[in-house]
Order: sequence, then C-alpha cells, then structure tokens
Amino acid sequence: MAESEKSQDGLELSKEWLDAADSRAELLHYLKEQVPQIFCLKKESNPQEEEELTQSRLLHPLECFLFGEDPQEGLEKLKHGSTSSQLCGRVFKEGETVYSCSCDAGLQALAPEMRKKSILLTSTNGENDECVLEPELYERAEKLFRVLLRYVTDFLVWEETFELPAELQPRQKDNAYYCVLYNDEHHSYDHVIYTLQRSVNCDQAEAQTHTALIDKEGRRAVKRGTFPSCQQAKDLIRSNSEHISLQPLRVEILHAAVMAHQTFALRLGAWFQKIISYSVGFRQAFCQVALEPNTDRDHPCLISTLMLHDARMYKGARKIVHELIFCSMLMETEFKRLFAIEFTKHYKQLQKDFINDDHERSISITALSVQIFTVPTLARQLIEEGNVIKVVVDTVMELLHEHLDENNRFYFQGYNSDKFSRIQVIFHDLRYILISKPSIWTEDLRRQFLEGFKVFLGLLKCMQGMEEVKRQFGQHIAVEPEWEAGFSLQIQLRHILAMFQDWCSSDDEILLLAFKECHEILMQCNNQPFHREATDYYMCKNILHVRPYKVSQEPVSIHLPISRLLAGLYVLMCRTGAIEHLDNPESYDYTQLAEYPLRCVVLAAQVSAEMWRRNGLSLVSQVYYYQDVKCRDEMYDKDILMLQIAASKMDPNHFLMLILLRFELFDYFNGSCSSKDQDELIQWNRLTEEMLYLLIVIVGERYVPGISQVTREDVTMREVIHLLCIEPMAHSSLVKGLPENESHETGLETVIAKVATFKKPGVSGHGLYEVKKERLVEFNPFFYHYSRSQHSKAEESQKKRRTQEGNDKALRPPVPPAFCPGFSNIVRLLCCDIIIHILRRVLLRAAEDRTTLWTEAMIQRALHLIGQALLEEKTQLEDSSVEEVTFDFSLKARRIGSEQSKSVFLLLSKIKALPSLEAQKDMVKWVLQMFEIVKCLREKSSPTASMSVETTKPEESAQDKEKAERKRKAEAAKLHRQKIMAQMSAMQKNFIESNKMLYENMPDSGTQGEPVATTESCAMEQRELCVAIGPHRGSTPPEREVLTCILCQEEQEVVAQAPAMVLTACVQRSTVLTQCRGKIPTNRADGSGTSYPLFMPPELAVGTHTGSCGHVMHATCWQKYFEAVQNTTRNRLHAELIIDLENGEYLCPLCKSLCNTVVPLIPLEPLTFNYENAEIIGQHLTMPRWIQILSARIKGLKSVTQDNDSNTEGNSDDGDTMALCGEGQPDFRSILSYGVQEPRKFSDSIAEMLVVCATTVHRVGLQTAPNELCPRVPLMAWNTCAFTIQAIENILQEEDKSLFGSLQNRQLAGLKAIVQFSASQRLKSSQAVIQRHFTDMLGVLLPVMSRKNTPSVLEVDFFHLLVGLVLSVPSLYQEEAVDLQPSAVSSAYNHLHILHLVTMAHMLQVLLSSTDFNAVAGGEETEEARAAAELYNTVSQHTGRLVPDVSGSSVAERVKRGIEPFLRCAALFFNCLTGVHPPEELFGTSVTSQGQMEALCSYLALPSNVFQLFQEHRDTVNPLLQRWCGSSAITKALKGKTQTVRYPRRRNRLIDLPEDYSALLNQASHFQCPKSTDDERKHPTLCLFCGTMLCSQSSCCLSQLDGEDVGACTAHAATCGAGVGMFLRIRECEIVLMASKTRGSTYPAPYLDDYGETDPHLGRGNPLHLCPERYRKLNQLWQQHCILEEIARSLEVVNVMFAFEWQML
Repeated sequence: MAESEKSQDGLELSKEWLDAADSRAELLHYLKEQVPQIFCLKKESNPQEEEELTQSRLLHPLECFLFGEDPQEGLEKLKHGSTSSQLCGRVFKEGETVYSCSCDAGLQALAPEMRKKSILLTSTNGENDECVLEPELYERAEKLFRVLLRYVTDFLVWEETFELPAELQPRQKDNAYYCVLYNDEHHSYDHVIYTLQRSVNCDQAEAQTHTALIDKEGRRAVKRGTFPSCQQAKDLIRSNSEHISLQPLRVEILHAAVMAHQTFALRLGAWFQKIISYSVGFRQAFCQVALEPNTDRDHPCLISTLMLHDARMYKGARKIVHELIFCSMLMETEFKRLFAIEFTKHYKQLQKDFINDDHERSISITALSVQIFTVPTLARQLIEEGNVIKVVVDTVMELLHEHLDENNRFYFQGYNSDKFSRIQVIFHDLRYILISKPSIWTEDLRRQFLEGFKVFLGLLKCMQGMEEVKRQFGQHIAVEPEWEAGFSLQIQLRHILAMFQDWCSSDDEILLLAFKECHEILMQCNNQPFHREATDYYMCKNILHVRPYKVSQEPVSIHLPISRLLAGLYVLMCRTGAIEHLDNPESYDYTQLAEYPLRCVVLAAQVSAEMWRRNGLSLVSQVYYYQDVKCRDEMYDKDILMLQIAASKMDPNHFLMLILLRFELFDYFNGSCSSKDQDELIQWNRLTEEMLYLLIVIVGERYVPGISQVTREDVTMREVIHLLCIEPMAHSSLVKGLPENESHETGLETVIAKVATFKKPGVSGHGLYEVKKERLVEFNPFFYHYSRSQHSKAEESQKKRRTQEGNDKALRPPVPPAFCPGFSNIVRLLCCDIIIHILRRVLLRAAEDRTTLWTEAMIQRALHLIGQALLEEKTQLEDSSVEEVTFDFSLKARRIGSEQSKSVFLLLSKIKALPSLEAQKDMVKWVLQMFEIVKCLREKSSPTASMSVETTKPEESAQDKEKAERKRKAEAAKLHRQKIMAQMSAMQKNFIESNKMLYENMPDSGTQGEPVATTESCAMEQRELCVAIGPHRGSTPPEREVLTCILCQEEQEVVAQAPAMVLTACVQRSTVLTQCRGKIPTNRADGSGTSYPLFMPPELAVGTHTGSCGHVMHATCWQKYFEAVQNTTRNRLHAELIIDLENGEYLCPLCKSLCNTVVPLIPLEPLTFNYENAEIIGQHLTMPRWIQILSARIKGLKSVTQDNDSNTEGNSDDGDTMALCGEGQPDFRSILSYGVQEPRKFSDSIAEMLVVCATTVHRVGLQTAPNELCPRVPLMAWNTCAFTIQAIENILQEEDKSLFGSLQNRQLAGLKAIVQFSASQRLKSSQAVIQRHFTDMLGVLLPVMSRKNTPSVLEVDFFHLLVGLVLSVPSLYQEEAVDLQPSAVSSAYNHLHILHLVTMAHMLQVLLSSTDFNAVAGGEETEEARAAAELYNTVSQHTGRLVPDVSGSSVAERVKRGIEPFLRCAALFFNCLTGVHPPEELFGTSVTSQGQMEALCSYLALPSNVFQLFQEHRDTVNPLLQRWCGSSAITKALKGKTQTVRYPRRRNRLIDLPEDYSALLNQASHFQCPKSTDDERKHPTLCLFCGTMLCSQSSCCLSQLDGEDVGACTAHAATCGAGVGMFLRIRECEIVLMASKTRGSTYPAPYLDDYGETDPHLGRGNPLHLCPERYRKLNQLWQQHCILEEIARSLEVVNVMFAFEWQML
C-alpha cells in the first residue's frame, strides 16, 4: 500500500514538473523544501531513516520524471530494448586480481604502469551500440541531468559556508550550524584523536570513529549547535592541533542547510552512476550534458568545472566525481576523446593544483591521465590536435622555472623534495603518450611531434651542464652539494629519451630533422667553456691543435643530456641509413662533440683514482649512478658512443692525443715530466689504468645496434653472460643487473635458455642460473658494464674455473663482431703510432722494474689491448689478402722505437720472466703466440711449424719442470710422514715395555675368570634384559658422563653430589597436539586439584613443552652469564625485542637459541637388579594385594595428616576396597616390607637448579606469578615431561622415523634431563602434597578412592596420568622420622602394576570412543580376537551399548591401533627413567607394525596380546570395569551429548594450501572483513594452523587482550596457538611468525616462481607455486616448537632501530 502511495506521489510530482513552464525552477524549489528537512535537521542523525526518506521523497520522484511512468515499468521496457555495452566498465580496486573479471580483456595482460592503479578494462564485443532511448525519454533525461548535474557541480565546488544560491535560499534561516573537520596529510591519526578529545569533549572510541571517517570520507561534522558553540569548538581544534604540529587542522563552520545540500549532492553522484548503468542512451545523455559548452564563454563545461575544483574538494567528493567520469565518459569512445581534449586543455592548471595539494595522487583528478594517454590512437590525436607533448613539457618547465639559475640551467640546492617528487609524476604522462610509436606518420603528426621535440630539447638544454663541480684543493668541502634531484630527473627521463629516439627512428625525415635540431641546440649551449686559446701539442711527429682544459682544475658537469641524445640519434642514422642524406657531414666538429663526454669519462676516472676525495660523498654517488644500471643507458653508454663516433671520424693519432691531454697524461707519456711525490705517482698510475681501460672499451665495445650488426637480443645475451661469469645468479638478481625498457622489461626471458642452465633450489635458497660452457669464449674481463668489484670477482672466478679445467689462466679478449662501415675506422686506433708509443712506454717501465712507475693492472690492460690488436689483424688477414690489409700492428710492434732500443715484442719477451708478473705469465705467453700466428699469416707459412720451435717447446719444458717439482715435493712429504709414524710406533712399544704389569692384568679384569658365553646365549640374555619394568627388568648400566662447560671449557663428571651442570632449555605453552583448536581451557585459580593441571584432558588443548638445544654449562657459570646478560642487555637499543628479561629469557651462549630456564643434569642411578628377590616378592605382591596395600597406606597417611577432605562415607569406601582386593587385612606399614632404601642425596646446587626449572615450568605453563611453594609445581613438572614426550613421539611418527636411535643428541639429552628432573621433583616438594596428588590421580583408576569431581576414564589423558603416578608413588614410602624410598624391586612392581592398570583403562577409553570397527580379512579367530570379543561384550553389557556384528579381530585391531601412541610414549618415558636398553626392533623402521607392537609390549612387560591383561587380572578388573563404565560422563558421551576424542588422536599438520598462489589471491580479493562494511583495501591474513582468514593491521578488527588493544592476528594466536602463530599475509606473500604480543618476525612464504625464488610483496609478479619441501619445513618448525627460536634468531640478525608493533597485526 505504502509503495503504491509513494509511486503515486512521485508520478504526480513529476507531472507537475513536466507541465511547468520552467521545470528547472520547479525542481530546485522542491529540493529547497525537502533536502534540509531530510538531511542535517535533527540533532541525532539516523542513516537508515535518512536513506529511506531520500529514496521516497527525492530519488523516486526524480526517477518518475525521468521515465515518465513508474520507474520499475520503465526499467523493464529498457531492458528489453537494450544492447550490450562496448566496454566492460569494471573498476578494479587496489589489490584485486585482474583476471577476476569475466570479460575478454580481463584475461589479457595489462600495461605494467597500470598494474598498481585503479583501472578500467576495455572489452569489445564487436557490436555497435546505438542510442536505443525513445526521443522523449532521451529529451527528459537530458533535461533532468542538466538540472541535477548543475546542482551537483554547484554544491561540490560551493565555497560559501553560510549562504546558499538565491534559488535555494530558504524563507527562514535556522540557527543550526556544524563544525566540520577536514582531512589533511600533515596530522597523524593520534594527533587528530588527541585534538578531538581535548576540543569537543568526546571519548576515545568516538574520537577514533570520527578520525577513521575523516580519513576515509575527507571530512566529518564533529559538532552540531549554535554558531557560537561551533566557533568555540573550531578555535579549540585549531589551537590544540597547532600545539602538536605547526600547521593547524582545517576546520570550517557550515550552516545546516548548506551541509544538507552538499550531502544530497554526494548522494546524487551515486544515483547518477546507478541510472547511467541502466542504458547506453542514459550514459550518452549524461556525457552530452557534462561536456556541453557553457553558455557563458568565460566558464568551462560542467565536467571541467569539477576537474578544476578537484584539488579544493574533499576526499569523498573527489571519489564520487572520479567514479562518475569512469562510468560515463571513459566508457564511450567519442566522449572519451572529447573528455581527453578537455583534460589536455586544462592539463597545466590541474597539475599546478596537484602540486599544491597535499593529498596523494591516487585521489587526484590528474591520476586519470593513465586512462587517456595510454590509448595509442587517442595519444596521437592529442599530439595532432592539442600538441600534448608540448603541453606536458611546458607544464614541467613552468613548475621547475624557480630552479633556473642566471645561466638558464637547473640548480636544485634547497629544493622542496615533496613538491619535486610531485612534479616528477608528470613525466609518467609523457611516457604514456610515447609508449607506442606510430607506424604511419601524417604531416600534422610530424609537425606537432617536432614542435614538441623542440620544447623537450629546451628542457634538456636547462639540464646540459647543470650542477657543475670543481675539484677541491687544500681542505674538504664544507657542505655536500645537492645532487639527488638532478639524478632523479635523469632517471625519470631515461625511458622518455629512449622513446623519443625510438619515435625518431621510425621516420627518416623526422630523424634527420631531430638530429639537426639537437646539434643546433648543443652548439648554443655555453656550459663549462674554454678559458684559453688553442695551442699545438706534439707527440711522435703528430701535431694536435686544441684548446687546453683540465678536468682537475676547472668546472665539469656530469649532466650532458643533449650530447648523449645527439650520439643516440647519430647511431640511429647509421642504422637506418639516413646518415647518407645528412647535409655536409664534414662540417661537424667531432673534436668539439667528443669534448664534453670525454670530460665526463675523465671525471669518473679521476674520482676512481681518488683525486676528488675532498669533494665528499656526493660526487662519488654521482659517478656511481652515472655508471649504474639505472642510468648508464642514457649517460655512460652514450658518452662511450660519442667517443666512438669521434674515433671513427678523427685521425687516430689526434684522437689518442686528445685522450692523453684530457686524462692529463700527455706530458707523462711524452717524457717531459717526472715526480718523486708518491701520491702523484699513484694517481698517474691509476689514470694510466683508466685511460688504457677506456681505449679497450672504445675499440672493443661493439654490442650496440648501429655500431655493429647486432640485435637487441645479442646485447641482452652478452649482458647475461657477463653477469653469470661473476657467479651463478638467481633470476631476480639477473633482472636487477639488466637495464629495463619503458615497459619494465629486460628481455631476459627470450635469451636466458640460450646462454644458461638452471639449477633447481633445495629446501632453502633459490634456483640459480649457470652460464653454458660454450658461451664462455664471449667473456671479456674488461666488460664496460662491470663495476670494479664485479670486474675482480669475474676475473677471479674465471681464472679459478680455467685452473680447475686444467687450462692456463690467460683471460683472452673475445673476438668482437665487425664494426659497421661507418665505424670501421675505429680499429685504426690499435695500429697508429701513438698507441705503439703508449704501449712501449708502459711495458718499458715494467721491464725496467721501477715499481713506483707501473702496476700489474696497467700491464694487464696493455696486454689486453695488444691482444685486441692482434685478433683484429688476424681476422683481417684471414678475410683478405696480405696486400689489401692496411692494419699493421704486429709489424709496428716488432719495430724498434726511435728513442728506445726495444720494440713492444721484445719488451713482452722480457717482462715474461718478471717474478712480479707471475699472474700475467699465461697472458704474455698467449700474446707471443698470437704474434707468431699473425707473422705466419703474413708470411703464408704454416703457423704450427714456427710455433712449435719458439713457443711450444719452452712451454712444454716449463710444464715438465713444474710436474717434476710437484713430484719431488710429494716424495719428500711421504718420507716425512713415514718417519713420524716410525717414531710414534717406537714410543708405543717403549711405553708397553715399561708398564708390563698393567698390560698383563688387562684380560683378567675383562672376563673376571668367568667362561666366555657363546654369542647365541649372550643374545638371548640381552633380549631378556630388554625389559624396562617389572621383575624381569634389565639393570641400569653404570655410565660415567663427563661433559665440558661451554662457558669455562672445563670438564666435569655428572654426579649427584657434585656442583650442578645444567642444560639450556626453553619452556613454552603449545597447542601442537590439540584436538580442539581454538579452545584453550582457563586454569582453575582455586588450586583445588581436580581440574587441569592435575588431570590433562584427552583433547590436549594446551600443553607445556620443554625443549633444549643440548648445550651444557656449570650452574655457577650460567648464573654469572645470566647476570651479565641482564646488565648488558638493559643498555642495548633493541634487545628487549629479542629477549624478555622480566621472564628470565636469554640466548644460548653458543647457538643463540632462545632459552628461559635451565634443566639440571641428574645421572641415572646405577642399578644391579636382584632377580631372585624379585621372584619371591612377586609371588606375594600380586595386583589385588598391591592395591590393598596402597589403599591401606593411603588411608593411614590420611589419618596421620588429619585429611578428611575425601568422601564422607569413609566406611563404605573401606569396605569396597577390601571387597575388591580379597581377604587379608594389610597393615599401614605393609608397603615398606617389600623393600625400601634411602633416597638419593643431591648437592645444594642441583637442588637449587631443580627449583629454578620447576618454577619456570609452573610460571610459563599456567601463566601465573612465580611461586615455588604452589602445590601445582610438581604437577606441572610431570605434565611438561609427559607433553614433551608426546610431542617427540608425534614428530617421530610424522616423519616415519624409528622410536629409538633417530633423535638428535640434543633432543635425547634434553629428554633424559627433563625426565630425571621430573622424577627428582618430589624430593623438593612437600611429601603430603605429592601423596595427595597421587591419591587424586589413583582415584581415576580405582573409583573407590575417587573424590566427587574425579573425571571419568573418557576425560583424562592416560599418558599424563601414567607419568604422574609413576613419579609420585615413591612419596607413599615417606615416614615421619626417616626419609625412605622404594627399593629397586618395589619400584619395579609399582611401575608394573601402575602401567597394567593405566593400559587397561586406556584400552577401555579407546573402546568406548570408537564407533568405526573395520572388518578385518578372514582367517580363523585367534586367541587375541577371542579375548577382544570377550572384553567388548563385557563392556557392552556394562554400558548398554551393543553394536551388532562386530568381530573380535576388528575390535583387537582398533584397540591396538588406538593404544600404540600411548605405548610408544611409555617406552620413551621408561627408557629415560630407568636407562634400560630397548630391543633392537625399536631402532629401525623396517620391522612390521606387528613386530614393533610386540617389541613395545615386551619392553614394557606387557603380554604381546594386550587383551590378556583383562584375563590375568580378571577378578580385580571386572568390578573396576563396571565402575568405570557406570560413570554418568560416559553415559552422556555414548548418547552423543558430549564430544569425545577418537584414538589414535588426529595428528595435526598445517592446513593444505592451494598449489597455485593465484587461488589464494582470489580468495583474498573476495574476503570481507566481518567487522567492516566498507570496501577499503584490507590485509587478508591466513592462519596456517586452522585456516581462518583474518583482517590484520586494521583498526576495525582491534580487540582487547589482557586489557590491551591488539590486532586480529595477535588475538587469534592467543586462542589458536597459545600465543604462538604462523600466518600467511596473502597480499604480501610472506609468512609472519608470532610468539607473543610483542614479538614476531617475517619468514619466506613456501611459494616459489619458476626460477625457484620467493616473491615477497609480490614485487616481481611471476606466477607462484607451492613448494612442498619448504611447506614441510614450516610444518617441522611448528611441530618441533622452534618458532620462538626462529624469531629470536631473525631478530638477532636484523638489527632493528624501531620496534614493529606486532601486537597490532
């Protein structure tokens, strides 16, 4: 009814508006009335009510007006007549995977620039959309949109706070105002929260809500009231925020009506999106209205108005506008073009506004450039119609204008880094525009591109020669000059420069015009001019007429973008052949062109020679980046290119003289200067090395398309080969070492398989690529992209490889590809007079052996140059006839010089013998061989004949000499060893002679006169003695254990009376074995002894694990060390993050494992067992008798201690026990008659350490304050013993290892120590307390002794109970006057009867909790099956539960499988307690499970058919069975009212992860935070223990833990892992390990890409797949309780200055 009324009202209203003469006025009048009534009128706003009213009173009438009928009906009609859209229109949120969109384009790869931005996918369906709206509907839509969009625009850009436009002015003005706080990027969350609490009297929670919404929406009304009250709030906010930061928060006072209209305008934005999505026609109508020119020519169209006000709008308004543009104009090709023209028209203003805005670019209108400029056709249209290149560059120039100096060059000293980084973003737009070069050039495109290129050259002109440096003399530079800005500009431009060159290369006409323009601009540059006139320089009969300039004395700049661009364009002309059309190429002065790049190279060389040390680090950094992979493409490489261009055009002698002059080595090589100053000589040597290196590079580096006939692929291959020659590398390291193109691609994938082989990774590390052997011939030790450290590493690694392969160590120059014709003249450098002169000079200094005048590196470079020259000559001689070859290096090298008597060839022969050049000997040999080969080629004789005479023989003889020398040394070493052995043998004989008596007695003491038993009987005896308990138990062998303290290195035997030796240990709570993850029981604080820790529930919800790294110390040494750690750690900055001093933590001194206590080492009591005595006692001490005696003892002890806390019906209790145990009245002291002995005495220090350890276990396990007198201390010691054994058994079973023999020594030592510590615990506690604990525990097995809240057999873990009973039973022997403990025989029987009782109870537990009895394959029924069936029937009768058709064999199988873990744990426990050697079957995994079960039973003195126990003790057990089964808890469990644990327990593992990581990413993108409704980006984090997805690092999911705010992960870890957590952060692709609220660390995720590498933060974006081995390792880390240790280790390695707030994760 209400719906139809609403519809009626809306239709009537819409008719009125339609019929009105001025629809706009009517509409606005209605909005004037309604909007203030709905929004901002009430003091308390109700969002739901507001939305309902908006819908019914405002939006519904508008929709009626639009459709001219009921909107629902109109919509139905539209759906029938519509076609699908051209564009998919899906707007991706940050972090969402692209392929989650189902449209075609969602499956395609995206431009790398767009990967991290909000993007719009285009998917063409091949249909042409038509406007399918009826003309009237379209007209109405246009009319309505025009009114509403104008309304929206007016209010989003409205800056009046109190007044409204005249047409919306209300009749009367209310006195209601809002104090509105706006978002800014200067104040932190905490600042705003603090300010609000102080200013508007709100509590913290309210202030946090306000702040979160201000950050999200951009503004928030924080107070409503009268004008004065709002003014007061505004002043308070401003003053309070000014105290914190210099800038006050932005606060405005808005009238309620203004606020209402602005709120509705935002709501209309969302409504527009909905309406537009209905139909293409609506969208076109909207775009038409938004883009139609304003009637007032001075004002732009509506969409431009919104864009131009973008920077002044708040965040919420901006988002609405951007979304509107996305879903309208960017979805229509034609309107997108029109919008792009508008955008370009206002581009400069928009960017200026962005620069002054403090919001991030992601919420600025300028970020839309990626949507426009990346469309190639659109970008070209914008160049042709609006010259967008010029617009963008002009914008940059205008913004950087303030940084120009008087020479019109940039100078960035004291720049604003934030503003500068915003300006740099504009270069992205230029990159987008140039990203794809045109295939067809139109005249307009040519003209506009060249105009844009000229403007771009203007920018480069301001960079040419900027930030010049001058060498400091005398003292160090006072202030380091600013250099980062210049280089960040260079880094932004590197791809743009490459793209401009790429565009130019696609059209010869453009290329020639660009080259001329570039050359013209270069000639206009006036940077670092010459200050002196040209002079003549003479060397070797050559004259060079050039102007003097010294890099070391005059200003020089590293920034030469125009020179480098010119070099790039020149090479492109050579490559395309356009060079032939260049007008008068002779007119170019190549000396001048090479001048500035040469200065740059010399500057780098002088910095390397440490001549510029006084100029500080800024210059070193500039030179580093100049040659670094990030910048070298457009810096260093282009300088080398320009020098190669000059070398190809200049006379080689003149070129070399120019190089010598600029290196300031001209006089040095002319012999006209000498020095005795060591520093100067070192500098000359270093400069000579650098100069020779430059010559090697100019001649040898030909891998540039255009310089030689190589492709880009060849260039990349060569780079990869040289990187892999340093060392085998991971894929990511290779990618980092290669230059990226404009699409962030390196070209590695296309070439890697050709040059390298891949080695897969192991459990840690990553996959490595190794260079293929056949590619090593291409290795060049002087590769020009090597840094100095890379050069030495590569050289060392290649020499090592050659030695291993048995080759010489000569690293020959590789044969380079031939130069292109335009550059072929470069090789003349290698055979000109000056190079011969330089080489002769260098070699002569070495030959004269004047150590200060030469270095080995210099000789190495000279040899390499000679090698290059000889290879060139050899190649030319092989390709042409001798007469045609003009390259005559070998002839000149053999020629005797004018001023010296020796030729280069003779000098080489001389330096070959120099001991100081031993390392270069092989290289010299190779060079001499090459001389012979070239000589033979010239003489056309057989090279082998002449070589065999001159080089091979001497080499062979030298090799023979070396072999002979090695043989002689080996013989001498052998003789020396024999001599020493003979001496030792003689000394031994001598000792035996002098100690004859001792050695004669040896055999007797060994056998003690007894006959030697045969091996068979020995084995039988050994087998019989492999029993840990009962009358046949084996004896404990006397073991003498001598250990070394890791701190003082002194040895000591472990003896009970000696000072204590301790093992480092770590106690922690654990849920590794839990069967009810997420449920951690609360400890009973009253200590009544009936709940945990007295009885461990079978779910093992949380246990206490004690682990040790196995390192031993004296207790006194440990105490000193611990005190020292406490004192020093307090002064360390971040140590509290690693270790918690308050909780007694420290790092093991040796292995740095995290520890929080020590376990004293207690030796086993050596024990020889009296079997005869045991046999006699056994006849009397049957189980019924034993129970009787225990009962009497307990009863007697109770009367002694006056403890009447047990059942009040004492008489019936007594009677029941007697009935159970048969006749005969045992005495209170009967128990003592079966054998007692004195208890062990421990030294004070061992006693003290027992207390230390027990207190820690109690404190950590129960999370309570330390209290050594608490009655629960011994319980926790027994519990940690039991739980640790269960955890170890779980690991062994999980890893399929044998029960004994597979534990590491440290684990075994730790386990033994913990068992002995737990066993000794009773000696340090009150005997009455332990007796009471024993009685309570026994109550589970003997219901007659139970108290009212003793649990049933289904509610306890029987292994914990077994440990507790075995370790507490000796307390019953305590007498008032004397300390007693049971004798060995008494203990054997106690252990036997306790184990039998507990085993039977556990078998019943397994039986009661089992429902799945699998049928076992036939065969006749065994004794075991019959016994099992009998037990099953008895239990069924007692419980009234009968499952039909259950065979005895299936029951037997089920029970045996269920109790196996218990028996394995019991075997480990008794082995550590008694030291009796277990049977061999338990040492291997090859024995069948049946064989293992039998071995376990024999070791534990159980019958191999465990069901026999019930028959052996039938009289005793039957009444017990009845009592056990009669418990009400069991009745409930069997009816299914309570959950029971199945046996064997489920073994926990980490959750299963998908093989493909993208499945996880998709899961994360669909994850919705349970406590938040917005769609802001979250950090989905997966718990690997239970699989829960959490929202981490987000304020929405904070919760309280111990009165403190913690994040979702910390809160979850507290319940899921008892404080320990292992989480996978899906969007970061990393594991987070957590150990407490304050500690955690990251760990590599188990996902690897195809290259065997992890990808933290998904930086590389390669497909990732699960690595099972690594995931298994993580599983082990958890199950072995090593997470704490791993965190401590990683924190110790990573030296963090500021703590990460792990608790907020």
